[in-house]
Amino acid sequence: MLVWEWFRIYFESGVVKLASGDRHWRDFTAMDEYYQNGPLPTWLGWYVQHFPHWYHAFTVVLTLTVELVLVWAVFLPRRFRLTCAAIVTALQAGIIATANYAFLNYLVLVLGVLLLDDALLARVGLRTPATGAPVRPRTTPWRWLEAGVLGIAFWATVTAFVAETSSSALALPARLLAPFRIANAYGLFAVMTEKRYEIEFQGSRDGVTWVAYPFRYKPQDPFERPGIYAPYQPRFDWNLWFASLGPWEQSSWVVLAQHRLLENSPSVLRLFRRNPFAGGPPPALVRTVRWQYWFSDLATKRRTGAWWRRRELGPFTGVVGVR
Repeated sequence: MLVWEWFRIYFESGVVKLASGDRHWRDFTAMDEYYQNGPLPTWLGWYVQHFPHWYHAFTVVLTLTVELVLVWAVFLPRRFRLTCAAIVTALQAGIIATANYAFLNYLVLVLGVLLLDDALLARVGLRTPATGAPVRPRTTPWRWLEAGVLGIAFWATVTAFVAETSSSALALPARLLAPFRIANAYGLFAVMTEKRYEIEFQGSRDGVTWVAYPFRYKPQDPFERPGIYAPYQPRFDWNLWFASLGPWEQSSWVVLAQHRLLENSPSVLRLFRRNPFAGGPPPALVRTVRWQYWFSDLATKRRTGAWWRRRELGPFTGVVGVR
């Protein structure tokens, strides 16, 4: 079942990329700005971003080939499984190094161990081949039961590809499970983000001078190097990236955070690196501003040390003040 889960994660990731209709996967530009536009980039991603287009096009082909074709090797003889394990391990290591996707890639990486066998592990000293009595073969009823369970898992996976709003009979399981909120469609970043926006919280005591609240993890200061901190997931910084992609009404919790900053709420202030209004009264006004960010180019980085360039786009939410 865990091997099936490993296969499902990869294969469905490839299917949703093509099923999404996003043109970037078809014209091989999906990776051209991927490293700078993801939720929480790393400094290694900054360097990879500046590789030529042919490299990014190659990684599109590689990704789709691995997810849609290579992963079927899990059902083939030993030599093919081990080759597949080596390639997907390198792929996951690259993703981990260039993007902070929390613990997801670490879990998928660990699941890849299931493609190995005792003989290989014994060669590297991790397992001693078993000796002694032969292994008792499974009886026919148990093999039928195992096949039935795998068949149900396969059927459930197939239905996951069908939208919940579909009138097809295949969508019935999704509609039955929807009220319980225990399952949802799988589509990890199937549509590539074309621009990078950042939401910044700013406070003021007089409505004239505004001071930014510094974040712990997300890009803000153009001269600060992007960090590597996965598998830890800073959910506040992470969700602000998603909030920036739509209107504030879809993320009303941003306004709630503004209200808590007016109160100098300790739990909310801990989400930031420091309180710019420490040692005095809290701000009388708090606003959020939306910026667009780009990685700086190589020449600018050498000349100024800036990792980012940015441009202010205007307010994200309105100004919240003390009544």
